[in-house]
Amino acid sequence: MMTPKQKLQRQGLLTTAHHDFDRKLMSHAFYKTNEREKSEDLVQETFTKTWLYLARGGKIDVMRAFLYHVLNNLIVDEYRKHKTLSLELLIGSGYEAGFDPTERLTNSLDGKAALLLIQRLPRPYRNVMRMRYVEDLSLAEIILVTGQSKNALAVQLHRGLAKLKVLYGPL
Repeated sequence: MMTPKQKLQRQGLLTTAHHDFDRKLMSHAFYKTNEREKSEDLVQETFTKTWLYLARGGKIDVMRAFLYHVLNNLIVDEYRKHKTLSLELLIGSGYEAGFDPTERLTNSLDGKAALLLIQRLPRPYRNVMRMRYVEDLSLAEIILVTGQSKNALAVQLHRGLAKLKVLYGPL
């Protein structure tokens, strides 16, 4: 627990830091997020977290470095958040929710044509293409099955796709 004198001292430290670094932190956050409101929220949360750290008795050697470290972590957390969009925003930007059976049929027919064309590929390409795109195996799983190196497998998949595109014809 902090004594009243320690609390007052830490409040003064944080107030000084806020006065000295607020604008610079805002500009850094805005540069990273391109949203003014989000930047303000992140900077305020930075100072809140810093206060909580100080209140728990934490020691900060270099305030500026500590604040930037906290802010950068909050920015990373913000990027990692799953962003949800409201239906109104999507509709406003031109999105139309609907079901198009002809598109589904076209995709199905294209997939069947691709399966038939894979059978016409040379044997080494046919095997890896079938494992990757028909059986949906990961590269690591295909490497275990074939015993090839990752690089050799990637080359075979790339060349197989190129040959498949030639067989499929111009779009």
